[in-house]
Amino acid sequence: MRVFVTGASGWIGSAVVPELLAAGHQVVGLARTDASAAALAAAGAQVRRGTLDDLDVLRDAAADSDGVIHLAFKHDIAFSGDFASAAAADRRAVEVFGDALAGSDRPFVLASGIAGLAPGRVLTERDGVSGPAGDPEGPSARMATAQLALSFADRGVRSSVLRLPPTVHGDGDRGFVPGLVRAAREHGVAGYLGTGDNRWPAVHRLDAAHLFRLALDHAPAGAVLHAIGDEGVPLREIAGVIGRHLNLAVAEIPAADAAGHFGWLAGMVGLDVPASADLTRALLEWKPTRPGLLADLDEGHYFRTPGDR
Repeated sequence: MRVFVTGASGWIGSAVVPELLAAGHQVVGLARTDASAAALAAAGAQVRRGTLDDLDVLRDAAADSDGVIHLAFKHDIAFSGDFASAAAADRRAVEVFGDALAGSDRPFVLASGIAGLAPGRVLTERDGVSGPAGDPEGPSARMATAQLALSFADRGVRSSVLRLPPTVHGDGDRGFVPGLVRAAREHGVAGYLGTGDNRWPAVHRLDAAHLFRLALDHAPAGAVLHAIGDEGVPLREIAGVIGRHLNLAVAEIPAADAAGHFGWLAGMVGLDVPASADLTRALLEWKPTRPGLLADLDEGHYFRTPGDR
């Protein structure tokens, strides 16, 4: 297939592109910058210049493709405090893809998340699919956009939603786990909140990339998929590995000190959001083969300093 991929040069996209190419697909990647365009070209993909706000570019690229994988999201804007604008741009892009692919039976795979869908219990692929629609302008905006994408199945699109855990790990990760490592280095202690029993699901980015390819090739219309390798790793255990590698104490951080210790991660470290991928594994015969989160931490690459890279 000729596959249009947004976010193709990002953390996950840069693994999805070679996965698709190795399977014999052609890839056209959306590139916002010269650096992204060069990285895509070097990987063997074709380049379509533009951003998520260039709706005509998105529409034409989707119409010219045999399938679309939508990975891009304005995380920089979202994490700076304007989540509503990032979610609105994402929804506009998804609406354009739905219109471009309607009636074609071509695949559309949307990357989404799991946080907040079922806190405190194990989330399954059946959660967050039926029932009240999410508010497209509220905190549940991404869930609302995922529900919109699933509705494309009624318009002749083989749409699926692939939910990712907060931690998609691997060498080169710049997300939540590196944030915990930085906080430990800065404050001299590897910390957790409360008892540290709250669970973070995780997946290696190469296992996630493989699942995106399986979804493109085989997922039935309306499928919800979970890219979950570890169902839930207690934060205390993550802190324990960080402390061991940095030779630092491991300790509870009082809730009142969370913002000072964890910084932008303060709102995340207390989440208990375990998730299962049992239905996804059965549906697509997906079998994660890469190291789990704790084993990946023990490989040491999370603890290299900039001079070591």
